[in-house]
Amino acid sequence: MEPLGRVAEWQTRWLQVPVSARTWGFKSPLAHEMTSHIAHDAEISDSAQIGDGSQVWNLTQVRDGVKIGSACVIGRSVYIGPGVRIGNNCKIQNNALVYDPAVLDDGVFVGPGVILTNDRVPRAVTPDGDLKSAADWDPVGVRIGTGASIGAGSVCVAPISIGAWAMVAAGSTVIRDVPDHALVAGNPARLIGWVGRGGTRLREQDGLLVDASTGDRDRETDGLLVLIA
Repeated sequence: MEPLGRVAEWQTRWLQVPVSARTWGFKSPLAHEMTSHIAHDAEISDSAQIGDGSQVWNLTQVRDGVKIGSACVIGRSVYIGPGVRIGNNCKIQNNALVYDPAVLDDGVFVGPGVILTNDRVPRAVTPDGDLKSAADWDPVGVRIGTGASIGAGSVCVAPISIGAWAMVAAGSTVIRDVPDHALVAGNPARLIGWVGRGGTRLREQDGLLVDASTGDRDRETDGLLVLIA
């Protein structure tokens, strides 16, 4: 057997690591081979933590208490709110707004101009007309599972959870939870199909849904995708 390529070898080693160890603390096996970069005009809080091999580009603001894992790419003019958690190997594209208390698991893709909100009933003032302060509202967050993708220009209205390996089509408005592997689109976003870990739509075969990239066979049951052993 020919030796695995570098990326394939890394993927094999990565999948052998328990999920609990991957989140926040575990460093990508290739992180030491990647060059860290923090743009000179990025605004990074002294209390923020950024993992090995991660890159933060121009005019991005990373607030206090943020934790970013290893081997991430944070694009230009991104905002990441206080205390946000971002796992390893994530990509957050230009002009995305990630408001606290959002949590992004490993391998999440956030497209250009995406907004993760944190206020279900936004108001600038109280019923008395006074300017609202942080004490006048409780922020709610968006949780995005491992490997999920949020397409360009989408808005995720908290509090919601986007399942692992799900895909939100560009320009969607997500107002309810999205199951694992679901493909959703529209305003409001609705389920229109299922996708595999490679991002392609699952195809029907012998009454099951098959992932052509992995060979996984699944069945849709009560609005969820169930892996068939």
